Amino acid sequence: MELRHLQHFVAVAEDQHFTRAAERLMVSQSGLSASIRALERELRAPLFVRTTRRVTLTEAGRALLAEAERILAQVRSAHEAVAAVQGVLRGTLALGTEQCIAGVQVARLLAGFRGRHPDVEIRLRQAGSGALAEEVAAGRLDLAFAYRTRADSDQLRSVALTSEPMTVLCHPGHRLASAGAVLTPDDLAGEVFVDFHPDWGPRRTTDAAFAAAGIRRTVALEVNDVHSLLDLVDENLGIAVVPRHFRHKRPALTALPLKGTGEAEYETVALLPPDRATSPAARALLTLLETGGATGVLTPPQEGPQTS
Repeated sequence: MELRHLQHFVAVAEDQHFTRAAERLMVSQSGLSASIRALERELRAPLFVRTTRRVTLTEAGRALLAEAERILAQVRSAHEAVAAVQGVLRGTLALGTEQCIAGVQVARLLAGFRGRHPDVEIRLRQAGSGALAEEVAAGRLDLAFAYRTRADSDQLRSVALTSEPMTVLCHPGHRLASAGAVLTPDDLAGEVFVDFHPDWGPRRTTDAAFAAAGIRRTVALEVNDVHSLLDLVDENLGIAVVPRHFRHKRPALTALPLKGTGEAEYETVALLPPDRATSPAARALLTLLETGGATGVLTPPQEGPQTS
C-alpha cells in the first residue's frame, strides 16, 4: 500500500467524484481510477459504490477512511517536525472554530501567526463543536477552538481558554424584561426559544442545563449563525440562552442572569490530538495564543453593565 493510494482514496471520498478529485490532485482520471482499483485489489474489498453522478463509500470504504486520514495526518506531522528542527516552520495549519468563540480573537491570532510563520499555509473551517471535535480526532484538523463535552472522543486533549455564565436574551417588550430579576430554568418553562443547531457549543450547554434542572424546553426557531439568532430575538419571536459575551453584540436586547443551572457554564477550549500527534504548526499557534504575542490575542470576555 502506497501513500499516494491513500491520498487518492481520501480525495475521492471527500469529493464523491472521480473527475473533481483528479482535477484537485492534478492527475489523470484514468490514473486515479487505476490507483483506487489497485487499493481495492490489495484490500480485497470494494471501497466505493459508483454511479453516473457520484461515488459513495462502501462499509469497507468508511472503515478505511478514518485510518487513512490518521495515517496521512501523521505523515504530514512527520514532515513538518523535520522542517521545524531545521529551523523553518512549513506545511499546513488546519484550524477549526465555532462562530464568535470566547477567549480568542481568531482573525487577529491568525494574522499574528502568519507574520511569524509565512511559509505555513493556513486553512480555516467554521462549524459546530461536535463536528470540529470529530475532525480533530480524525486528523483532518490540527486544532479547533470549541466547546467540549464529556461525550467527546478520548483521542482529544484540551487547553482551557475561558468560561462564562449563560445569559437570557429577550426583546425589551417581552414579559421577562420587565421583571428585571435573576431567572431560573423554571421561570422559562413554556417560553418560545431561539437556539443553534444541537452541534453548537452554546446549544449543548443550554440543553445540559435544562436537562439537569428537569425542565423541558422546545426550540421552535433553530439557526446556524449568531446574527440570525439575534435578529429573531430582536423581532420578539423568542428568547435565547447564550454565552454572556453575546449580549455586547446587540445592546438593545435585554440581558438577564440565569441561575439555578448547577455547574453549567459555557467553557471554551482549544481541542488538539494527543501530544505526540500534535503538529508543529498547532504547537506554534497554541504558544502564540498562550503568550498573547504582540497582538494580545487572548481576550477574556469583556465585563460591562447589564443591558436592560
